[in-house]
Amino acid sequence: MRLTIERAALFKALSHVQSVVERRNTIPILSNVLLTADPDRLRLSATDLDIEICEGVAAEVSRPGATSAPAQYLHDFVRKLPENAPVELEVKDGDQRLFLRGGAARLHLPVLPAADFPTMPTDGFENRFLIHPTELKRLLDKTRFAISTEETRYYLNGIFVHTVKGETGDMMLRAVATDGHRLALAEASAPDGSTGMPGVIIPRKTITELRRLLDDAADSVEIAVSPQKIRFAINDALVTSKLIDGSFPEYARVIPRGNPRELRVTNSLFLEAVDRVATVSAERSRSLRMALRDGALTLTVNNPDAGVATEDLACEYDQEAMEIGFNARYLMDVAGQIEGETAIFAFSDSGSPTLVRDDADPHALYVLMPLRV
Repeated sequence: MRLTIERAALFKALSHVQSVVERRNTIPILSNVLLTADPDRLRLSATDLDIEICEGVAAEVSRPGATSAPAQYLHDFVRKLPENAPVELEVKDGDQRLFLRGGAARLHLPVLPAADFPTMPTDGFENRFLIHPTELKRLLDKTRFAISTEETRYYLNGIFVHTVKGETGDMMLRAVATDGHRLALAEASAPDGSTGMPGVIIPRKTITELRRLLDDAADSVEIAVSPQKIRFAINDALVTSKLIDGSFPEYARVIPRGNPRELRVTNSLFLEAVDRVATVSAERSRSLRMALRDGALTLTVNNPDAGVATEDLACEYDQEAMEIGFNARYLMDVAGQIEGETAIFAFSDSGSPTLVRDDADPHALYVLMPLRV
C-alpha cells in the first residue's frame, strides 16, 4: 500500500473514526484503525464491536492495499504535523510497519493484518429514510441530557426513537430520553419511509459520536434501521451501531395531562437565578425550593453547611400559592434547552410530576420529578 493525502483531510477523517476506539483494549486490533487504499480514495474504519465508523477521503494512491495501525498514535502524530504538509503512507510487502512521512517528520508504526480487523454486517436494514441534519440535531440535543448513566437500568442508557401519530393526526418521528428523575421528549414530522420503523434505543456513545459528525453535515442524513442495528450515512462517513436490546418504559404514563397551575417566567432570567442560588446547594441533592404566589416566584437553597441563597423573580402566576422542590441541575438542564423567551411550568401539587414547555417549540416537552425540601 502506498499513497499521498492532504494532511487536513487525513486528520479530519482520523478525528471522526478514532474517537470510538477505547483507550484500554484486551483485543489489540481494536486499538487500531483500518486503512484501505482504493484507486483514488483512502477509507478509514474503527470499531469497539458495538459501534463502527467508516469514512472515505480523496487520496493519490499509487499502490492499493489495506492494513491496520494504532489509532491514537496515528491521530496524534498527524495532528502535530505542519498544516500544509502532504502526508505519505506506505506499507511495503512483507513489512510489519506503516511508514508515514509529513514534511521532515517520519513515523514507523506496527501494523496488524487487515483481514483480522472486525467489521459489522451491513445487511438487514429494512427501513430507510432521509432527514435533514438540523432536524436530527434538534431531536438529539433536546433529549440527550436526560439519558440515564445508571448501568443497571441499561434500557435507559440511550434515546428511544420511534414514530407516533401526533395530536393533529400527522405521523411524527419522536425522540425520548429519561433517567427516572426527568424526561425529555422532542418530535418532528416523520420523514418518508420512517413510518412503521421499529422503536429503537440508540446508545449514549452512538449519540455522542453521531452528534460530532452532524456538525459538518451538509446534506440530508440517510438513516437505515433494523431490529438490531442502526446506520447513519453523513457526507462521506458511515456510522453503524448496535441498538440497546431492551424495552423502553411506557413513558407516556408519566407525562402529566391535567396540571392546572401554570407558571410563566422569562427563561433567561430564570436560568441565571437558578444558577446563582444553586452556588450553595449540597453537592449530592442540589435541592432548590420554588415558592409560588400571585405574580412572584422565590427561589431558595438552604444548605446547613454552606448557607442560604434566595432570589425573587417576577412571573405570571395567579393560582393558589404553593411550594415545590427540584434538583437545581435538572432545572438548569431543562432551561438550557428552551429556545423561546418564556418557560411554561404546569404544576399539580408539590408531590406530582411537573410539565415544562417551551413557548417557541410546541414539539418539545420536559417532565421533572419533584424533591422533598
